[in-house]
Order: sequence, then structure tokens, then C-alpha cells
Amino acid sequence: MTITVKSTAFVSNEPIPKKHTADGADLSPPLTWSGHPHGVKEFALICDDPDAPTPEPWVHWVLYKIPADTASLPENIEKKETPSTPPGAQQGQNSFHKIGYGGPAPPKGHGVHHYHFKLYALDTPIEISGPTDKKRLLNAIKGHILAEGELVGTYERK
Repeated sequence: MTITVKSTAFVSNEPIPKKHTADGADLSPPLTWSGHPHGVKEFALICDDPDAPTPEPWVHWVLYKIPADTASLPENIEKKETPSTPPGAQQGQNSFHKIGYGGPAPPKGHGVHHYHFKLYALDTPIEISGPTDKKRLLNAIKGHILAEGELVGTYERK
């Protein structure tokens, strides 16, 4: 089953507005989703850039423990481990070694980069203690993914 993930800030496979990048205010974009299956206990979200000139995709956001009754995220989620919105959610470390969202910041002249906002619907609440990153989260949700969806945005520094 596929979840439909959208944003009012940008359309799939189109540029992410500057205010949601490291060149702007670096605000997380608003996201909405629909079409998830029954039985979801919580959601997790990872945003990464597979076009980064690094061995692994560059991670821009790790957000998990998103309550099952949540169907959207507002713009500008606080950059702390336990943001006030959505209630109960947790944020992990990105590749900038910071907590929360870190917007697109590709090397100048490196071409168009694609930012994958991947949402996972989970069949159980995930228990992770201590600092979390993409790898730890993916290991924790392995075998518990009921459905997933993705929104891709682009950004280029010339």
C-alpha cells in the first residue's frame, strides 16, 4: 500500500522554496498525507538526499513517534529532540550532526539534488532510547512497516 505525501510548499519533483533550505530560513516544509492502512500505531519520517557526494545519502531529517492520528506536519517543526508538534514525536540527528530538520544545502555547481521525504506507517510504537539517527531508526522499524509514501523535492545551488 502506498501513502500519498504532499506539501503546500512545493509539488512533487519540483524545486523546494528557498525558505525551506539552508540558503533561506531553513524551515521544515509543511507536509500532509493520506491513504494509510488501518492498524497504524505511529508514523516515522526520513528526509535524505541520495545525490549528495557522500558514500551514503545525506540525511536532512529524522522524525519518529508521530502519533497514528496525525495526517499533517506544520511548517517549521522545532529543532529539538521532543518538539511540541506533533505531540509525542521525537527527532533524531541529521547528517549536519544536529537535531531536527536541516534544509537542502548541496555543493554549488553540483547540479540538481533530489530530497526524498519518506513517510512510514508502522504497526507498533517504536521504542528507541538515546540519540537516534537514520540507521538506528531504520533498524527499529524493520519488519513493522505497513505502508510507505514519498514526496520528492529538488534544489540546486548554481
